[in-house]
Amino acid sequence: MTSSRLLGRLDTFRGWPGWARATTYAVAALALLLVVVTVGAVAMVRRPLPQTQGTVDVPGLGAEVEVLRDARGVPQIYADDATDLFYAQGYVQAQDRFYDMDVRRHVTAGRLSELVGPAAVESDLTVRTLGWRRVAERELDLIDPATRGYLESYSDGVNAWLRGRSTTSMSVEYTLLALGGLDYKPEPWTPVDSLAWLKAMAWDLRGNMADEVARTRLAVDRSPEQVDELYPRYPYGRHEPVLPDVTAAAAAPRATPAWATRSPGEEQRRRRADALEAVRDHLASVPALLGTGDGLGSNAWAVSGEHTVSGEPLLANDPHLGVSQPAVWYQTGLHCRSLGEDCPFDVSGFTFAGFPGVIVGHNRDIAWGMTNLDPDVTDLFLEKVEGKTYEYDGQQLPLVERDEEIRVEGEGTRLITVRSTRHGPLLSDVSRELSSVGANAEVGPDAPERGNGYGVALAWTALTPRPTADAVFALGRARDWDDFREAARDFAVPSQNLVYADREGNIGYQAPGDVPVRRSGRDGRYPAAGWDPRNDWTGRLVPFEQLPSRLNPAEGFVVSANQAVTGPEYPFLLTTDWDHGYRSQRIRRLLEARIDAGAQLDVRAMQGIQTDTRNPMGPVLVPYLMRPLMTSEYYADGQRLLLDWDFTQTPDSAAAAYFDTVWRTLLRLTFHDELPESQWPDGDQRWVAVVTNLLRQPDSQWWDDSTTTGVIEDRDEILAEALEQARDELTRRLSVSPRQWSWGRLHRIELEHQTLGRGSSVARALLDRGPEPVGGGGASVNATAWAAPEGYDVTTAPSMRMVVDLADLDDSRWVLLGGASGHPASPHYTDQLDTWLAGRSLAWPFSRDAVERAAEDRLVLRPRG
Repeated sequence: MTSSRLLGRLDTFRGWPGWARATTYAVAALALLLVVVTVGAVAMVRRPLPQTQGTVDVPGLGAEVEVLRDARGVPQIYADDATDLFYAQGYVQAQDRFYDMDVRRHVTAGRLSELVGPAAVESDLTVRTLGWRRVAERELDLIDPATRGYLESYSDGVNAWLRGRSTTSMSVEYTLLALGGLDYKPEPWTPVDSLAWLKAMAWDLRGNMADEVARTRLAVDRSPEQVDELYPRYPYGRHEPVLPDVTAAAAAPRATPAWATRSPGEEQRRRRADALEAVRDHLASVPALLGTGDGLGSNAWAVSGEHTVSGEPLLANDPHLGVSQPAVWYQTGLHCRSLGEDCPFDVSGFTFAGFPGVIVGHNRDIAWGMTNLDPDVTDLFLEKVEGKTYEYDGQQLPLVERDEEIRVEGEGTRLITVRSTRHGPLLSDVSRELSSVGANAEVGPDAPERGNGYGVALAWTALTPRPTADAVFALGRARDWDDFREAARDFAVPSQNLVYADREGNIGYQAPGDVPVRRSGRDGRYPAAGWDPRNDWTGRLVPFEQLPSRLNPAEGFVVSANQAVTGPEYPFLLTTDWDHGYRSQRIRRLLEARIDAGAQLDVRAMQGIQTDTRNPMGPVLVPYLMRPLMTSEYYADGQRLLLDWDFTQTPDSAAAAYFDTVWRTLLRLTFHDELPESQWPDGDQRWVAVVTNLLRQPDSQWWDDSTTTGVIEDRDEILAEALEQARDELTRRLSVSPRQWSWGRLHRIELEHQTLGRGSSVARALLDRGPEPVGGGGASVNATAWAAPEGYDVTTAPSMRMVVDLADLDDSRWVLLGGASGHPASPHYTDQLDTWLAGRSLAWPFSRDAVERAAEDRLVLRPRG
């Protein structure tokens, strides 16, 4: 534009009315402000992104370390010795996930209130009373010197990254917290911060404590037989245990305490019911870093070379954990340039942000996967407390006491005194609700006078220091089955099923962990009277040599999916609350079908099994649902969808949408009138077993709606009502036309940020991802669980999937639910989500050549000076 034309336009603008010029100025100023704010926001979000190329000088390294990252930002680390290797792992994890690490250490230390304020006080009270960090401090003195060295090197690497950084350059979450008024600077990382993470794992995977509370709550006004109907026994005749032939002696009989069989008065029933409801809520106050609920489980299996295309074993694993952002797991490879005594690691797989090494994965010789063994390692004990003593075996013993300070952001400091009995810490001291349990719980006729109420103590194997950290690094170094079992010997808590395969053609299974030996007649299903020594644990653990183990099972495969590990004649009580085995049995049938047909398995076939969506309740319930005669074509529309349904739950399935809506409605109509809200069915595997049994009892009292006076409903009436109400619900939610229904429109997965995802709309938009449609269900192999009382959204899911090919490790596959990075501005924040949703996986390079070919970024950490 020429200068004369520009001056002409300016003269024209000056001739505009004043209000028009003012409006134009305001719009321009607003646009400029939006540009400035947008640029500032982008800069704020992008500032913490890590350097992934070039060279960084860091203090404390012995030699240069290479960090190669692939297209998904997954780091493979190469070093000359173990000290440098774990130093670099700490540095790189801090680059990607430090805020996540920092939150986890605040949770495990009972210091979350320092970050998020009063909302976390109840959690901190519980964690301080349990003393997670105190136990971790004692474990630091117990572990092998080499393990301690690895933890110290890892901490040095984290702190090298922290040194000199402002919080705004660490993560955008710190910036958001600062905008809310938090004045905070992270402390240096320590080995205890890593060890305490193992306590969080053990807490989330602790076994049946919630069931212990729930059973006691139900026993208040129901007979033992009625309680057992809601907690059916494992179906050994239909669902194979992991090792069904591991037997030696008769199992101990179940014990039912006296207070579970009496009929207390209405007022006392109500008081106990309210107290026990509150117990469950209080225990749930601790953030679930892995997840909670009946959907918390895993699949793992190994197939020997006789059934594979390559002639070498295959191993698959997909742990089912809570859905959150950032991802629960962190992918990495740790490679010594030359293997030797000073550097014995060449391993790749999954670990947790904040913990060095590899938890699940493979090295150059073996591969291993994990599922939750879920043994009963907790018991609640009622304690008769008087002043600073408690009663035991007719004597008054002194309570063990210690003081704790809890700093609360915005509120100052709170002081508490933690007290413990011989059984464990008194949770009732920091919980009014647990104190109420002691005040109202029924006990036997020989119990001491209640006074102001009994205390409630927790016995838990994880409160005894053990060298579990040693096992993690020993697994990474293991070269064969014997090394693997020696590593498993130290894997104390949480107890995990370990599935094994190696490059010599072997597959196997090992159950490790600290499992208490209870006295005859005690099975941990109900709280125990702490004053009676006959209720104590024996002080012994199930010997490692007698824990279930098998190398090369005769059938050529081993499947572990949280089902019973042994048959009922196994001499030790592991638990009475196994997963009922629907996933494990489906995996077995899919493997057997291919083997019987003469088809060999490959990586693709293993992945197909991982993403199988068949609903085990479908073939059981659908024949009953086809019996009622619908009152109109409108209601028959839904029922007709079930005629040719194949029982799979793909995201686009209209039949699955209708069936699961019927299932949810059926659970509500059958149980909500009979059970307190906290006991309403979530619809997962235990309830599949419950309803399967009830379908054979058309006149069971559970079918009757207790809210309808003078009417007794039976099974078929409830089923017909469920069919009609489900049709109405889908009409309201989705469409009047069944052609518009799909399971994925109801069943969605959202990755919500663990600490700030429920905050402001800005935080949610910045940090959360989804929702996205997804297939599967809680009792399917593709275990995308949902909680029926709350809706259809996913609560737990396969947190990662991996398939290891022992014939060629570079042909192995993996995928993460989310992404490698914890920074929302990173392209790797959730860049594996679409692959995960599609049931696909990513290449998993292991050899140096394969890693080099896949590498897109190369960072060299160089010794400073």
